[in-house]
Amino acid sequence: MTNSVAPTRRRGSDKRDRLVAAATQLLLEQGIERTTLADVAAAANVPVGNVYYYFKTKDDLVAAVVTGYIERAKAVLHEIEIKYRTPKARLRALVRQLTAHGDQIAETGCPVLCSELGKRAGIDLSQSELMKNPLVWAEDQFRSLGRTDARELSQQLMADYEGSALLSNTLNDPSILRAMSRRLLAWIESM
Repeated sequence: MTNSVAPTRRRGSDKRDRLVAAATQLLLEQGIERTTLADVAAAANVPVGNVYYYFKTKDDLVAAVVTGYIERAKAVLHEIEIKYRTPKARLRALVRQLTAHGDQIAETGCPVLCSELGKRAGIDLSQSELMKNPLVWAEDQFRSLGRTDARELSQQLMADYEGSALLSNTLNDPSILRAMSRRLLAWIESM
């Protein structure tokens, strides 16, 4: 009996994973408001009725996308912690990671969708790990450098990135993000 249940769970999990992957891509390309559950079902090659089995509302699906971003961000920060020994090297690695896909960001915007998420009535970002995790992580790095203004520096780093991502997307100009990356790397090095 155990053998017959495992494949069913795997198939169901596969459908859910496909729906979240399709939603992640569509939300990035089209935005939250223009993406429908039917769009997501079609992109995932799943019957639209099955979407409601996994996600009762569009906000539930968006929340699953956000959870995926949070998990990936945690994994990236953990990798940086392991790979780089000094706080400066870690901060530089964070900047490189944030700006690694400048052409895509210029085309589609910041992949974390914070500006759009903040407009959704059903989603409260004020307590979200989406922005807090990298802010707290960067603050810890600045604090390890002996900076008493670590919180402000962390906020400046993320504001510079988010602002540059927005400008790059608005003007469809990845050079804005690349220039900001060079400035942030030099700024970190000067500490």
